[in-house]
Amino acid sequence: MSEPSLFGATVGPLAERMRPRTLAEFVGQRHLLDAGKALGEAIRRGDLGSTIFWGPPGVGKTTLARLIAQHTGREFVAFSAVTEGVPRVREIIKEAEGRLVLGRGTVLFCDEIHRFNRAQQDAFLPHVERGTVTLIGATTENPSFSLNGALLSRARVFVLEPLAVADLIGLLREALVDRERGLGAQDLEVGPGVLETIAEQSDGDARQALTILESAARHVGLKGALTVEALQAVLARRVPRYDASGEEHFNLLSAYHKSLRGSDPDGALYWMARMLEGGEDPRTLFRRALAMAAEDIGLADPNALLLAVAARNAYEVLGAPEGYLPLAEMTIYLATAPKSNSTVVALGAALAAARETPADPVPLHLRNAPTGLMKDLGYGAGYRYAHDAPEHFVPQEYLPDSLRGRRLYQPGSLGFETKVAERLAWWRSKASGGEGDSGR
Repeated sequence: MSEPSLFGATVGPLAERMRPRTLAEFVGQRHLLDAGKALGEAIRRGDLGSTIFWGPPGVGKTTLARLIAQHTGREFVAFSAVTEGVPRVREIIKEAEGRLVLGRGTVLFCDEIHRFNRAQQDAFLPHVERGTVTLIGATTENPSFSLNGALLSRARVFVLEPLAVADLIGLLREALVDRERGLGAQDLEVGPGVLETIAEQSDGDARQALTILESAARHVGLKGALTVEALQAVLARRVPRYDASGEEHFNLLSAYHKSLRGSDPDGALYWMARMLEGGEDPRTLFRRALAMAAEDIGLADPNALLLAVAARNAYEVLGAPEGYLPLAEMTIYLATAPKSNSTVVALGAALAAARETPADPVPLHLRNAPTGLMKDLGYGAGYRYAHDAPEHFVPQEYLPDSLRGRRLYQPGSLGFETKVAERLAWWRSKASGGEGDSGR
């Protein structure tokens, strides 16, 4: 039994002491637990099968697994894929088999299940299939990438979300008044904006919110005054939740690209800054921007790709933090440039046509004729040199016969491509026998 602390609460971290004891006390994840929701109904029926909880730290994955075991009358056995291995799994299974004989099931909770490689994950499969244990795995990584298909096919995946600011504020208030488990015996005076600041700084992580509150309470002491200013003494610099090699990396990079494509400089700058603050290599942003300039702007503004290349080169010369300036300038330019995906469409059409006609011969008039024999065979015969014409254009066919008349590139209707469209219309008019407008 835990002993009381100086402030009347049991010993141990506040986040651990305030862990919910019943499902009714559980905060957040209403999208999973409310009436009519799949997870909540399965728990209430007591027939929850093997499950994967996927979500960021501090959102209740471990607590929810404990409460499920408690609510369904099963033994809860925790296992860490970081510190334990397959031999420990075998021990747990043997103990679970003994409980089954006595009519009691086992919830095997595997924390950080993604840290097991795919072969190790197979150790769970036969026991999950036989019902020896109900497996609940917790992961911060996308299960699609980190878990093997056999295990995923035998478990339901539930996505846990970061806690809302309102949920965190409610949890903090409860911790401040609870005299048994929380800080109620310390009689703290809480100033305006304190709980809101803690909740916003915690990024949806209940454990982090309670840890900040506990540190602040220690700093001000018994009957102390918690103010926003006092929080600054205990708050380290806020580090964004970001994994430069995991799914969040690709999510933020996708948000950056889509903000550029969507012509929103504010959104693009924000996601750029989020990635920089999270420690991302700026070269990653430049690579995505270079691709975006060709994919989503293209010939609507040919300078976009040139500016992106120049900005990348400028960063290599300047380094950080001065190099962030050309990155930001490029981001604003690309977001505000006229957009066209005609290059992407044209490339796709050209590749499709090439696959349809992989063996079509090059028309004779387009062939190279470096030898007399080739000339005798008609190579190059009939080719008309464009620069011999006054307007540097002569109508002739440049596609194989099977693709004659096929249009692979269709210019967009914005920016520089309007001029391209005018030139193409004039050339095509000339090719079809019209006079066209020679001024173009």
